[in-house]
Amino acid sequence: MTGAVDVLVVGAGPTGLTLALQAHCHGARVRVVERRPEAFRPSRALILHPRTLEALRPLGVTDALLGLADTAPTVGLHLGPQVVRAGLADLALPDTAFPHLSLIRQADVERVLATALAGRGVEVERGTELVAVREGRHGADAVLRSRTGTDMIRCPFVAGCDGPASTVRACAGIGWYGRPYAVEAVLADIDLSRGSGGDGAEAFAGRQGLLLLFPLGEQAAWRLLATRASDSTSGPSARFGQPGPAVPRAELQQLLSDAGTDARIERLVWSARVPLQYRLARRFRRGRLFLLGDAAHNYSPATGQGMNAGIQDAVNLGWKLGFAIGAAEREPADQLDTGALLDSYDRERRPVACRRLLLTHAAFWAEASTGRVPSWLRAVAAPHGAPVVPVLLDRRRLVAEGIRVISQLRVDYRRSPLSVKGAPRLRGAPHPGDRLPDATVSVGGPPRRLHDLLARPGVHLLLQRDAEPLPDATHGPYLDVLRLMNSPGRGLMAVRPDGHVGFTCGAPDVAGLNGWLGLIGAAETWAGRT
Repeated sequence: MTGAVDVLVVGAGPTGLTLALQAHCHGARVRVVERRPEAFRPSRALILHPRTLEALRPLGVTDALLGLADTAPTVGLHLGPQVVRAGLADLALPDTAFPHLSLIRQADVERVLATALAGRGVEVERGTELVAVREGRHGADAVLRSRTGTDMIRCPFVAGCDGPASTVRACAGIGWYGRPYAVEAVLADIDLSRGSGGDGAEAFAGRQGLLLLFPLGEQAAWRLLATRASDSTSGPSARFGQPGPAVPRAELQQLLSDAGTDARIERLVWSARVPLQYRLARRFRRGRLFLLGDAAHNYSPATGQGMNAGIQDAVNLGWKLGFAIGAAEREPADQLDTGALLDSYDRERRPVACRRLLLTHAAFWAEASTGRVPSWLRAVAAPHGAPVVPVLLDRRRLVAEGIRVISQLRVDYRRSPLSVKGAPRLRGAPHPGDRLPDATVSVGGPPRRLHDLLARPGVHLLLQRDAEPLPDATHGPYLDVLRLMNSPGRGLMAVRPDGHVGFTCGAPDVAGLNGWLGLIGAAETWAGRT
């Protein structure tokens, strides 16, 4: 290793790569280690949600991701003999630039993120494993092992993005609760001889579970994802969420036949059984050690939360680590890791993870449970209700509201210590802690979309049209000021780097704003020219 390190990121999946990008873009020196010598393949996750794309946009990777994604996906819902076609593009979501679901392989997401990170001079160190880490008063001591030997480093923070069997979580002594599912997932890349169906995704809901076909196979044309009863209770050695033993071709064909499709497997390239669990860490932080993604929470595949949740964790924490490092360099302190800024990660993200766990658990029960009631719902009630489905799908606002919930567009941090209301209060605007919605605005010149104007790292201060100029404001690397000419009023809104509102006031409250900037570690950017 050359040079000092502020944040050691353990794990180079989407979560770890996003965290490294976000922290680096906000001033931290990062090092990323991954125990696997090669990137893990095949992909497990296949969906990016609108909120995830919003969160990644300031990091400059969204265009590359969209270029590799299917942003106008369609799905055929097979409910017994009934087939309902649904489109997942151009949803009724006017407050986001991404009103659609995006089908994209996890492998492609990782490739884009790693390329962006390398462009900033940070290479993933593959084949390097975290053996142990211990949190101390002046730093975290980490022991790393690679083919060249064992090394020890000390750095201010260690981020565990190392999956369900997290070494960081174990070393931090953080337990987690939950249990294995009695249902497992089956994954396969296959070529099919198909007698019916379109080119989009296909979903089959049957008595034995759910079967999905995505035109996103990495080594073949189709990716199969199915659920079925596990033939044994997964023991302590189970690698939850990780592909296990291969599934024989005959069993895969039986899954297709049981689902009611006449498709035949022409070629089987790869398959695996995947044991599943639902878990939640009892805390996401202990001192200088942090947990993100699958190291902090495990979900069923229902609603496609895993990769998206990890990326959103990383976007939340990354800027806080960068700002904490900057604040410590300006004013060194023995207790760097005890401030409200870093405490806010657990206080903001863990409640979100709890709610997401309930959502995915309920959805998975309906989709995959082999119990009498859910089996009856899928096999009997769903086919009888099929004629109603197109009517529901035509209600675009209803569908959009479902996507808002699934995509976490409704998440807010109103109870966070970083959500502050100045005096006087700003009326008719998002509350501190809310996600900032997208809108058409004017800052002088042609109208622009607000999220497009904020698509870069840092804190954004939004002044209403009639607000007094801010004294000593600067357009520095981590602080930007915009005046919204189409927003009458004298108020101000400060937007965090993750797109959530942090501070509001009905008239420029300089003392309150300075206090909030100091709270998040950005006070030194609040100086310079008018």
